[in-house]
Amino acid sequence: MLFAFPKLRRILPLLLLLLLVSTSHAADCDALAYFNLTITASPPLTWSISDNCCTWEGIGCDASARVITLRLPSRRLSGTISPYITNLTSLTHITLSHNSLSGPLPDRFFASLPRLRVVDLSWNRLAGELDKLPPQINTFNLSSNHFHGTLQLSFFQPAPDMDYFDISNNSFTGTIPAFICGFAPSITRLDFTNNDMTGPIGPGFRQCKNLLSLRGGFNLLSGQIPEDIYDLQELQELSFPGNQLSGPIDQRILNLNHLKVLALYGNDFTGAIPRDIGKLSELEELHLHINNLTGTIPPSLTNCTSIKILNLRVNHLEGELSSFDFSSFTRLRSVDLGNNNFSGTLPTTLFSCKMLTAIRLATNKLTGEIPPEIASLQSLSFLSLSNNTLTNMTTAMKILTGCKNLTTLTLSKNFYDEAMPGDEALIAPGMFQELQILALGGCRFTGPVPLWLKGLVKLEVLDLSFNNFTGPVPGWFGPFPNLFYLDLSHNLLTGYFPMELTRMQRLASKQNPDQVDTTSLELPVFVRPDNASNLQYSQLSNLPTALYLDYNNISGTIPVEIGQLKFIIALDLSYNNFSGNIPDTISSLTNLERLDLSGNHLSGKIPPSLQNLHFLSFFSVAHNDLEGAIPTGGQFDTFPNTSFEGNLRLCGRVLQRPCTNNVSSSTAPSGERRGNRKKTIILTLVISSSIFTMILLLYCIFSKRRVLQVGNGDEKDLDTMSFNSSGVFPEVARDTSLVILFRNDNSRVEDLTILDILKATDNFNQSNIIGCGGFGLVYKATLANGTKLAIKKLSGDMGLMDKEFKAEVEALSTAQHKNLVTLQGYCVHDGFRLLIYSYMENGSLDYWLHEKPDGASQLSWPIRLKIAQGTSCGVAYMHQICEPHIVHRDLKSSNILLDQNFVPHVADFGLARLILPYRTHVTTELVGTLGYIPPEYSQSWIATFRGDVYSFGVVMLELLTGKRPVELFKPKMSGELVVWVHQMRSEGRQEEIFDPLLRGKGFEEEMLQVLDVACMCVNHNPFKRPTIKEIVDWLKDVGSNSQTS
Repeated sequence: MLFAFPKLRRILPLLLLLLLVSTSHAADCDALAYFNLTITASPPLTWSISDNCCTWEGIGCDASARVITLRLPSRRLSGTISPYITNLTSLTHITLSHNSLSGPLPDRFFASLPRLRVVDLSWNRLAGELDKLPPQINTFNLSSNHFHGTLQLSFFQPAPDMDYFDISNNSFTGTIPAFICGFAPSITRLDFTNNDMTGPIGPGFRQCKNLLSLRGGFNLLSGQIPEDIYDLQELQELSFPGNQLSGPIDQRILNLNHLKVLALYGNDFTGAIPRDIGKLSELEELHLHINNLTGTIPPSLTNCTSIKILNLRVNHLEGELSSFDFSSFTRLRSVDLGNNNFSGTLPTTLFSCKMLTAIRLATNKLTGEIPPEIASLQSLSFLSLSNNTLTNMTTAMKILTGCKNLTTLTLSKNFYDEAMPGDEALIAPGMFQELQILALGGCRFTGPVPLWLKGLVKLEVLDLSFNNFTGPVPGWFGPFPNLFYLDLSHNLLTGYFPMELTRMQRLASKQNPDQVDTTSLELPVFVRPDNASNLQYSQLSNLPTALYLDYNNISGTIPVEIGQLKFIIALDLSYNNFSGNIPDTISSLTNLERLDLSGNHLSGKIPPSLQNLHFLSFFSVAHNDLEGAIPTGGQFDTFPNTSFEGNLRLCGRVLQRPCTNNVSSSTAPSGERRGNRKKTIILTLVISSSIFTMILLLYCIFSKRRVLQVGNGDEKDLDTMSFNSSGVFPEVARDTSLVILFRNDNSRVEDLTILDILKATDNFNQSNIIGCGGFGLVYKATLANGTKLAIKKLSGDMGLMDKEFKAEVEALSTAQHKNLVTLQGYCVHDGFRLLIYSYMENGSLDYWLHEKPDGASQLSWPIRLKIAQGTSCGVAYMHQICEPHIVHRDLKSSNILLDQNFVPHVADFGLARLILPYRTHVTTELVGTLGYIPPEYSQSWIATFRGDVYSFGVVMLELLTGKRPVELFKPKMSGELVVWVHQMRSEGRQEEIFDPLLRGKGFEEEMLQVLDVACMCVNHNPFKRPTIKEIVDWLKDVGSNSQTS
């Protein structure tokens, strides 16, 4: 029949081809439709099945209507990649970068798409291991995901066209696969940065003859750079920072004569910088900082005339800096030679580099004057010359007025004993108009604070501490609109407290400055040479709102208007000549964390309203003329006796000075005082007789007990007598019957007396304080056998009678969980109540995240995740398992303690009931801690399980971001962590939320999962927060795939 229709016979092959094409096209459209089902986009993709899929957004087809390109970068895609995507067998380009896709790639993803030439899945949350590399690949970019595994030889196959290979910011392990060059000899860019690769860098790179960029920073690489890398004649960038590479920098590196970027900082390289480094004549960036390099800057470096960034800080380099000729660096923008041993004068040739924006030469041995040539640097924004021995401040400041764009100027610890330049020398229109940070501390300047500072209206930070300024405190700093940190401490200032300072805008209002140069926020700033952490530098964004006027000669009264500075965090007026009463208005400074009024002539009583300062962590009124009872409750029960010493008429338990009628005011008539003295003598005699009788009775009883004892009874008595001689009251020393220990699995103490506790804490010496909070001080106790305990000395209203207290504590002791701090016992003595806990070697989470130098860098993401998971389990035990259930009320990072293995243990649980047992409300004394308090507590004041969930959500945000819950006056953001996180998420900037120390380590997927959980916990509506059981289950699943694969 077919042969009867010759025309049909001719067109049949064409019809079959059209049918085949139509079928393939339909299959491609179906694959895309299934892909669309497993993702969401914002705004949604406008893919309609009624349209030809070749017209869909991001889709490209060839002449036969086969899908060959899928491009949807930055479309806010979330979900997983459908396995149907592997049906797009003609696909050559897939770009899904900068989205939020998660989960593993479909099985045999690359093997099923053999025509792929461009793969860009970067900046997602994709995970899992990889299959075989596509043979036609040209660009392969999987950076910033959560892929893991080792890149074995089997992953690679010949790929002669491959040009770009980037797997940075993942979790790949093993060694760097140098053998890739054997499969892709034409490759130009290789990036292995921010993974978990270990061991030495292996040979094999010599075959990548066209390689332009080789990056492998921030891994765990060791050893030396392999010599075959020095054969890469075309290499322009060699970057291996943040590893453990060691040895000298090989001279053969000079073979890389096209090198533009050399970044080997943060390693352990030793020896000198190669003498002939100038052979790298095309060099633009040299980063060799934070190594152990010695010697001088090689003169040949001047041949690198294209250099833009030179960073050699924190090494052991030396030599006269002025002997090095910088004049050939016409493109130089940033130079950092700080923290070395350079000597001589400032190099004038450096100031011929007209494009310079930042110079840091701090902490060297430089001498002489600042040369006038520096004024020609019109682009200079940052200048730090602190901690040298420069001279002639007046001329220096005149010269620096020529640098019209300076925003940061730190000259601290120079110009010793000179006079500050006077007004006639420096007052000029437009002088230092852009300056935001000025640090001139520790120079011992003399004379008055000059009026020319009045013109620096953009100042945010001013440090004039540790000088010898005289005259009155300048009130004209008050109107400065942006000034939030003013340090005039340790000078010779006189006069009264200026009323203008009570109206400082940034201390009185939460309003942020109108204009802030964000480029300077993270640059180091010199502050307070005597600070507790012994750090000379801080960062603008971390500085507190503060007013330091301590160690001057300021007199008069503290003005009541000081209560207007409602957002001040640190106020130090210590060691002046202030007199009169402490203003009650200070209680309005509810954000205050540090208040020091010691060393003055203040009189009257301590205002009880200061109990409202719930966030006060340091307080001192020592060495004044105060009288009356020391307030109790709240934070006042956490302050040591040194906060009040030197006030002979103050009384209270902390001073072991009872408040009786004989503690009277100085205004009592002399006859009455004589009568009181007579009564005091009689009372003293009566008390002495009573004490003697009591001691005699106790001695008889104790002696009788000793007759009945066996073993080392005499030895115990000798210990008692010995300790008695050191000042412990006899009745205390002999009281051995009031310490109760509980039996539990973690207990390492079988017998303990009050004497043992006093010995172990050195009679509760302040040097043994390891923590403080709303429930009292915590002391480290080291027993004779070396066992360490933590003793909490409870404070507060003590609402329970002794019998009730013991019953509550014994009930609390039944709460035993591996993620709770073990309560080992308690003691009731002389009105004090002590709780005995297991000692946690690593202190608190707050200490590691925010206080310990480099502490946060030692908390890797796996450790932080373990802390979140363990803490949730401890809270779940309190909420759901132990009887009765416990609401913590003050869950925060400082109440999460870490043992030697960084296992978290929740502390201070159940203590609120011991202080105020019959109140379910969150009273003003138990309101919690700023930043952790759930919003609903401001309305109902009822402590709830959901309130604890909110606080735990904040702790998780701390772990994720490395930030404190509240950072007041952080420029251009609210400073409230919860608000900031919600804002960043709403803008689709989740990745920017994470602690920079965690970014690029390949854990983004896990961190995003925890971020989701944390944000649910801090929901404003308490009824939309998850239960702690749900949180435990969710956190348990985080990372489970990677851990089990």
